[in-house]
Amino acid sequence: MEKVRNSSLLKIISYILIPILVAIIGLSIFHLGFLNEFSKSEATKYEDTEMFANNYFSFLIDNLEECKRQEIDNEYNMFSKIENADGKRINYYDNLRNYSNYYNRYDNVGQCIEYIIVNKKTNEIFTNMRSNDYEKTKEEISNSKYHWNYINDEINSSIEFINKDNIVYNTTYRYLDNMIVAGQPGYNNKEELTTCELTGYDIFSRYNEEKLLGNSSYTMIKQMYDFALQHKTMPFIALPVSALLLMIIAIYLLWAIGYNKKGEIELNLIDNIPYEILSIISLTLITIFITIAINIINITNYIMITVFSVLYILCYIIVAVFGITTIKRIKAKKFLESFIIFRICRWFWRKTEKVVRTISHKIPENKKMFLCYLGFIFVSLVLGVTWQTGISIIVLIAFWVWAYYKIKRYGIEREKIRLALKHIYEGKTDIKLNENELNGVLKEMAIYINDIAGGFSNAISENLKSERLKTELITNVSHDIKTPLTSIINYVDLLKTENIENEKAKEYIKILDQKSQRLKKLIEDLVEASKASSGNVKLNLENINVKELFNQTIGEFEDKLDSKKLIIETDMPKEDIIVRADSRYLYRVVENLFSNISKYALDGSRIYIDIKEKIDIIEISIKNISKDKLNISSDELMQRFVRGDKSRYTEGSGLGLSIAQSLTELQGGKFNISIDGDLFKVMMVWPKVKKFQ
Repeated sequence: MEKVRNSSLLKIISYILIPILVAIIGLSIFHLGFLNEFSKSEATKYEDTEMFANNYFSFLIDNLEECKRQEIDNEYNMFSKIENADGKRINYYDNLRNYSNYYNRYDNVGQCIEYIIVNKKTNEIFTNMRSNDYEKTKEEISNSKYHWNYINDEINSSIEFINKDNIVYNTTYRYLDNMIVAGQPGYNNKEELTTCELTGYDIFSRYNEEKLLGNSSYTMIKQMYDFALQHKTMPFIALPVSALLLMIIAIYLLWAIGYNKKGEIELNLIDNIPYEILSIISLTLITIFITIAINIINITNYIMITVFSVLYILCYIIVAVFGITTIKRIKAKKFLESFIIFRICRWFWRKTEKVVRTISHKIPENKKMFLCYLGFIFVSLVLGVTWQTGISIIVLIAFWVWAYYKIKRYGIEREKIRLALKHIYEGKTDIKLNENELNGVLKEMAIYINDIAGGFSNAISENLKSERLKTELITNVSHDIKTPLTSIINYVDLLKTENIENEKAKEYIKILDQKSQRLKKLIEDLVEASKASSGNVKLNLENINVKELFNQTIGEFEDKLDSKKLIIETDMPKEDIIVRADSRYLYRVVENLFSNISKYALDGSRIYIDIKEKIDIIEISIKNISKDKLNISSDELMQRFVRGDKSRYTEGSGLGLSIAQSLTELQGGKFNISIDGDLFKVMMVWPKVKKFQ
């Protein structure tokens, strides 16, 4: 398709065919109109048409009127006065020499019409025929193929369209036509014309084709009409075929015009001329060509056709260039920009907008609102005072509608700002306001909000990246440490099996075993904390009985609790308490809490475990008295590697509570710590599962 669109040959052929097809369509339409207007089905020649008859009769009437003028004004005489053989005066008129304006008026049909007009009162003859025997000439006229005689108020004619009805019509039409020309004598009384001016005269006339000139306009019209009569079916074929081809070519050019070989719209020098200037130049040239065409109508036929053809091609070139540049500008989306007036208006608008924006930035927002309010009141008062005009009421209503629209739009824009701030407040930084949809101070606020959201998003992204790197580092280091540590533990186990008599060596092996096991536990806690904080934990959620889980854990820690004389006080419902969680990780949470109690609770104190079932949640609280003074906040205590005993004498790693919190939140629960003096309290909240399966 691109080859077809970019084909220069196809475009050239199309440009050549367009004027040819347009000419064929125009001639076909003229052909059809010519036949429909002036011909009948039985007409075979131009001489048989009504057009010929009308021009024939009009020529005779003009000459009859000239005869009457001669009778009124004998001083002005265009006729040559001669006498024939019997002594009668003959007024001879040389139509080819002195009276050519009548022929041009009637397509030169007068060059072929010969007539003899006889004034029955004076017996005077007016004629354009030279003859020695006019009586014999009258007989010859009556025997001619195309003749029209008016003798003793009766018509004798071989031309069917010049009858009495047509005579009345023609004389009336001629009267109305000639009234346009002021001051012409003989046309001031309509009654004289409509009652027929032929009374008192005998007229003998005929059409003599031998006098036909080859270079006259009448000859051209006659030839055209004869051709039209002989080829009546031609326009019915040529018109639709040419119209279809023209439509196909037009569609192709509309699609192909303007594109270069790269498939881009390419503009040239003509396309950059302002559209108004191009329009004026094109219209001026076409007007000049049309004026030339009108003024050469009476030139010799072949010269006239040649000049018409040249002018037609020139007009087509102008129209084609104008159309091509218009299509290219529209395709390039630069049509409006090609107007000088558009460029001026755009420049003026930008300057005005810049000035208004500059002034607007310098005025505080509260003053802007006050000025707008004053302007609203002023315009309303002016339009209200002039309400009698009617138009003012319409303008006032339109102004109110516009003011409502601006206020509503301002409210919508402000709501967008509020929602954006709310999203940022809720921690959602993926908010982006379209600054182009806002105006004034709200646009500035949108820019600030986008910058703030972008900064937060970048900070969060950097923080997440840092956390991810830390997690990866902990995981990798823990893995690297775990391999040699496993070897150490294995060798320590082997040393324990040896029969070593040195008590000091046995003590060293015991300490080495304790510390390696502690290091192993620390590494396991590090890996688990890393997985829990990053969410890299695969959960297997199921329904778990919390009462059973706590009772089991209490049993497992019974020896450790008894060694420190810690007393467990539980408050649980009688029925089963069900939560949805992973049994392994939920046990790890509870285990970490009991391990924390066994390490840091005051010896001989009580531990309170309360499980409460509410409408939609399960609340689990664990309280104990710390043996050391807690000079630390709950938030700090939740951080990794932080312990309540600053001396770090105990064996804890400071990861237990952090792991418990991360695992609880991963399973859909909430984990909070509160400290009140020496009282240490853990509160866990879980969604309730109503039925145990």
